[in-house]
Amino acid sequence: MFKQMTEELLDFIQKSPSCYHAVENTKKILDENGFCEVSEGKVWELQEGGKYYVIRNCSSIIAFKIPSKNFKGFNIVASHSDAPTFKIKENYQIEVDNKLVKLNVEKYGGMIFSSWFDRPLSIAGKVVVKEGNKFVSKLVNIDRDLVVIPNLAIHFNRNINDGYKYNAQNDMLPLYGDISSKDTLMKLVAENVGVAEEDILGSDLFLYNRMNGSIWGANQEFMSSPKLDDLQCAFSSLKGFLAGENKDAVQVHAVFDNEEVGSLTKQGAESTFLLDTLNRINSALGRTQEDYLTAVANSFMISADNAHAVHPNHPQKSDPTNRPYMNEGIVIKFNANQKYTTDSMSAAVFKSICEDADVPYQVFTNRSDMAGGSTLGNISNSKVSLNTVDIGLPQLAMHSAYETGGIKDTYYLVKALESFYSTSIVQEECGVLTINNVVNKLNKFGF
Repeated sequence: MFKQMTEELLDFIQKSPSCYHAVENTKKILDENGFCEVSEGKVWELQEGGKYYVIRNCSSIIAFKIPSKNFKGFNIVASHSDAPTFKIKENYQIEVDNKLVKLNVEKYGGMIFSSWFDRPLSIAGKVVVKEGNKFVSKLVNIDRDLVVIPNLAIHFNRNINDGYKYNAQNDMLPLYGDISSKDTLMKLVAENVGVAEEDILGSDLFLYNRMNGSIWGANQEFMSSPKLDDLQCAFSSLKGFLAGENKDAVQVHAVFDNEEVGSLTKQGAESTFLLDTLNRINSALGRTQEDYLTAVANSFMISADNAHAVHPNHPQKSDPTNRPYMNEGIVIKFNANQKYTTDSMSAAVFKSICEDADVPYQVFTNRSDMAGGSTLGNISNSKVSLNTVDIGLPQLAMHSAYETGGIKDTYYLVKALESFYSTSIVQEECGVLTINNVVNKLNKFGF
């Protein structure tokens, strides 16, 4: 079961060379499971018992299932579709000695530069095409080995292994072809999309690693792949979402773009996308603003973004007592300065959900002398304030072009999120939540 789930994950990632493709693949799976798309630019006509999704910018998606009776709250899992990479600039072509052509790119997010060298890369993303009086977005994937970022030979940099500060403008530009490839990239993109080159008026094109994911280790206990952060959580959330059933809460699967660059976009976690969607669900069903506010108070969010496992070569980088390992379960993330939103209440609720699902969990905190990153939970809470726990799956080499995780953990998260999506969480009073899952197992937490 672990290997099968991992193979499904790796297939999903391989079909998702950009954030746009990740959303498109999610859309196809939702369509196959009877979901209907609603558009932000049109009136929503929703029905109790209905299954829907809405897409923003082709790179963020929110899917939701409405119970057959009046709902009490929202059960939300949030993850993200983007990963650190390189974006192709508008005027992208650079000639070298009238012999070679390289592409001018800029970094997107914080990546490990060295992991991008000397491996097959290609280009994916979207273009905007004019069709009459319409401007239409079309997905691009040049599905072949296309470019390489070549390392500088050690003979030209004898100190490369003593520590080297890479320069994004000088060191990280991909080689595209010899001089005969001049002025051909957008023609190649146009052929891939099936349009005339002159009809392309805009583009968002990114590099991606062509190496397929693999399962490895002495007992095939590990896996490596591009984009584990955060497509592993996005995939697991979707699987749990489709399997979960809930008569009291609207189940919400949210995948945002631009987490790696701060979420400050119309499709990011700090946008109004989630707020707008929840409000429109409420109003489309004829409910009042008071009903909406009550539902939010009875809601719970899981912010799912991968976590750091103890590194075999650098175990001292992990906290002395909060040390997650691959294949040992879901990681609950804590931070005293609220870079992660987990608190005593949300941690207690999530631990109970894991225990009901018979899924192991573990804990991550940064060392007290090391700053950590932030993620979706605290950012999203600035727009929709509700009980939230930050979790993730343990991995190595986060923000590398090729990341590593455990073969068991995707399965663990799918099981836990199926349990979560099947759980009703109601706030009886400040500091008291009642939790009731589909098997009527009742727990009450009071603080």
